[in-house]
Amino acid sequence: MKSYNTESIRNVGIVGHGDTGKTQLVSSLLFTAGMTPRLGKVTEGSTVTDWDDEEIARKITINTALAYAEWQAPARAEKAPEKAPEKIKINLLDTPGYSTFINETKSSLIAADASLIVVDAAAGVQVVTEKVWDYATEYDQPRAFVLNWMDRELASFDRALESLQRVFGRGVVPIELPIGSEKGFRGVVDMIAMKALLYTPDGDGKGKIEEIPAALAEDAKTAHEALVELVAEGDDALMQEFFDEGTLPVDDLKKGLREAVLAKRIFPVMLSSALHNVGTDAILNFLLEIFPSPAARGKASCHKTPDHKGEIIERKIVDSEPVSIFAFKTVADPFAGRITYFKVMSGVLKNDATLTNFNRNSLERLQHTQVMQGKSASEVNDLHAGDLAAVAKLKDTTTGETLGDKNAPVYHLPARIPEPSITFAVEPKTRADEDRIGTAIHKILEEDLALRFGRDPQTKEFLLSGAGQQHIEVVVAKLRKRYHVEMTLKPPKVPYRETIRGKADAEGKHKKQTGGHGQFGVCRIKLEPLPRGAGFEFVDDIFGGAIPKNWIPSVEKGIRDSAERGFLAGFPVVDFRASLYDGKYHDVDSSDMAFKIAGSLAFKECMKQARPALLEPVMHVEVYAPDQYSGDLMGNLSSRRGRISGSESRAGGVTIKAQVPLAEMLSYANELTSMTQGRGTYSMEFSHYDFVPAELADKVIAAHKPHAVEEETEAAHHHTA
Repeated sequence: MKSYNTESIRNVGIVGHGDTGKTQLVSSLLFTAGMTPRLGKVTEGSTVTDWDDEEIARKITINTALAYAEWQAPARAEKAPEKAPEKIKINLLDTPGYSTFINETKSSLIAADASLIVVDAAAGVQVVTEKVWDYATEYDQPRAFVLNWMDRELASFDRALESLQRVFGRGVVPIELPIGSEKGFRGVVDMIAMKALLYTPDGDGKGKIEEIPAALAEDAKTAHEALVELVAEGDDALMQEFFDEGTLPVDDLKKGLREAVLAKRIFPVMLSSALHNVGTDAILNFLLEIFPSPAARGKASCHKTPDHKGEIIERKIVDSEPVSIFAFKTVADPFAGRITYFKVMSGVLKNDATLTNFNRNSLERLQHTQVMQGKSASEVNDLHAGDLAAVAKLKDTTTGETLGDKNAPVYHLPARIPEPSITFAVEPKTRADEDRIGTAIHKILEEDLALRFGRDPQTKEFLLSGAGQQHIEVVVAKLRKRYHVEMTLKPPKVPYRETIRGKADAEGKHKKQTGGHGQFGVCRIKLEPLPRGAGFEFVDDIFGGAIPKNWIPSVEKGIRDSAERGFLAGFPVVDFRASLYDGKYHDVDSSDMAFKIAGSLAFKECMKQARPALLEPVMHVEVYAPDQYSGDLMGNLSSRRGRISGSESRAGGVTIKAQVPLAEMLSYANELTSMTQGRGTYSMEFSHYDFVPAELADKVIAAHKPHAVEEETEAAHHHTA
């Protein structure tokens, strides 16, 4: 595979809402550029960038895929070229558009230098359109739009454009007009060159250049003037030329547009029918002529320290700098092992180089660097600054880490991924699954930054947290297909706790006389409540050796074990102080076990008097949604026993903060989606424990009591045994 220099590379993130045709558009671009022998279709599962079984089955993109098109600038008819123009390489990142998988989009879009936002011509701006615009803003990327599915029923250029301009401002400007509408869509008017491009549906994607149809001439002239005026606005020399001539020559217009796009002043709009391959060569020409190369973006900001605090240093994206690469994605392939996708941020990377992973301070040998075309790889000898590639079998490197020349350490900024919003309890189906679960999940965690896995120390459940129900289901399907681990999903148990509200004083006496040694131990304890979060305190108040020193820890252990098993409903008892102040012992019959049992009996006696109560975890919840949902959302949180602590509005959106019990939040993710048509998101983290209202506490206790009784009897058998 030929290696391309920095100026001849374009890194383009193909982003947009689900079902706007991103994968199909990438497939058409690759076919038009001659990279694939036939036009792959999502409906047939034959596209280059959706190759995963789950993606083919669900017909949606779940993981970002990397592909590339080699394309050359169209030759000018008026001047015979001395030599054919050089080809350039366009790296395409085909990203997910469903909001459940949007974290994958955010973490891989960091590798792009510009974003092409695909919009459904019938629907206009949708939820994820706004989200990906925000990501591109965060990464400071130039943007352009493609109105796709122009050939579908109800597709409307005017309506879709109006929706884009309303949401994203007057910088959104069309550089093409449609020829024909809905089923009759067969080409575009190129408003830079002022020519018509006509296509054969399902053809090779290369338009036939003709004069603009008479019916469209007037519209094209008006739109062309609006475009020229907007381009000239930011450039005094162009403005002067525009006033003098009334128009701009094509070359000047392109140069002005390129600068305006790079300055994020203009966001051009193009048109296509990805399924029938209409308009694709014009998009490739735009990516080549207008979108920036990595060098045009100048330099990358990075840090001197791995915590990304302190001094920021700028590293130019050029071959002459020391080599550094940034790992933006990891794939755990069951056959090839770990595949790391990376971007060369500076310098030239030679095949078989050994680099230092600065985050882990370890050496990595990059054998067989490859450029990816979907899932197929071809080797490349050297990669210039700005290029994207992949390498297999790195030992330690994971997503978000920087590797490079050991004499010039830098740390490139990783993507910031929001915390997971939904948690499920997962149960392995068999013992064999339980043994395999650790390694399999570990591999999936490497490739999915939005996933968390852990075990709840109290409920002993395995917990899997992700960005939505569909996300978790896909992970479970992956575990089954790739690693043959079968798991079932359940809503997680709420980790309730118990505590006391009053004081108590009681005796625990364990006396048993059998043949030979008996068992004897008596202890007296006081219980008193402590503030939230204090846990368990044990105080030794024994005077005059009523219980010898060596058996006092046994009493504490008896109380601790009994508190762990709970009193009301089998949840741990917390936030209390137990003071041991008196007791009796017997020289022969007393033992560790006897005092442990006495401690546990004294604790239970005390609990009866100490007004036991149930505690539940309360979460700090933040909900983000468009303004119009504010009232409904606040009402809904209040109905979930939530206390609203504040709300703030900004740019048409609102952030609501509230404290809500976890028990009320288990079904929130799905309800928020339906209440806000998928435009709302939320995050939550643990805040504190608080008392459960009496009527609810009775229900929880009734639901859990049977389990608690079973556990008690088991423990009792265990003691006497």
